[in-house]
Amino acid sequence: MTSPLESLIATGTKLWLDSVDPDLVRSNHALGATGATSNPIIISDLIKSGRFDETISKLISQGLDDEQIAWQMTDRLVHDAQLVFSDTYSQTEGDDGYVSFELDPLLEDTECPLSVEEKIAKYIELGKEWSEGHSNRMIKVPATPAGLGALEELVAAGVTVNVTLMFTERQYKEARDAVWRGAQRRGSLDSFKSVYSIFISRIDVYTDKHVSELSDAAQGEVGIVNAKRIWKLNQEFWADKNCPLKQELIFASTGTKKPDDPKDKYVAALAGADIQTNPPATNEAIQEMEDVTYTRQVDQLPSDDVLNEIDEKVDFAKMEEVLMEEGLKKFADPQKGLLELIGEKRKELAET
Repeated sequence: MTSPLESLIATGTKLWLDSVDPDLVRSNHALGATGATSNPIIISDLIKSGRFDETISKLISQGLDDEQIAWQMTDRLVHDAQLVFSDTYSQTEGDDGYVSFELDPLLEDTECPLSVEEKIAKYIELGKEWSEGHSNRMIKVPATPAGLGALEELVAAGVTVNVTLMFTERQYKEARDAVWRGAQRRGSLDSFKSVYSIFISRIDVYTDKHVSELSDAAQGEVGIVNAKRIWKLNQEFWADKNCPLKQELIFASTGTKKPDDPKDKYVAALAGADIQTNPPATNEAIQEMEDVTYTRQVDQLPSDDVLNEIDEKVDFAKMEEVLMEEGLKKFADPQKGLLELIGEKRKELAET
């Protein structure tokens, strides 16, 4: 009997895991996952578990400071996940099997003293550093002015990028065009791969709060409609570029935020296309569902009345402004928390 996740994969969707927990990577790989992603919250949760105290003790004994330990732990955990998915990377000749590594979120902290130009240079430096020697590692770059400004040079240098923290068509187009400029500066497109992470559920949280006048038919659909429209744009743009590998969308933030929503609301609505990066809890909930078989829905839009209402009532530029402000705080604060956690762990281990 086909499991729910197997039916999702059968629609053409690649299933990636929003975690680099070694145990979850292995178990989800067995369920059909072919990639994963990392962020400071994930790394913090793993350190809190105590499972890596011995590794951290060794790093402390080597004289590493808290920041160095944070990056060493991230590098190791991402690398270990890469090993699990290396078979997929080989079998697909570089079209799948990636694990994403997030660059320093503190570059986008409101207290960061660097200019945009200096941040761009730092993103380029870090992207090259953390991608070197890794075939199936993607470098996560946020769709901020500095992140977008770094994309062309990173891609031209051969770095595989995952453009993240994206909410709107404007951000997507700016990112995609910069990536394509960089790709054309390479000697060959053979190993050129890029993905664009569109955040979904956060958009519906936004409209519920800021666009309460939407009808019941439109409320809760904006994130899905937005993602499907950008997916179509992406399909159309790359159709004639003759890239051996697919340039894909990642549907991120697929966990539901409202208790009354089905746990697979976004998973079901976006089945049939590109990549879904699902939280472990979402995958677990889906597997427990009975008599669920997913079908291709990514190219199915609601009625014209609903689409027209969304376009009339939702100011996407304002939405991007608000969500980026919120997103950047959620981006930088977990990195600060990770550094504080390692400082606490240092004291704890010194006392044992």
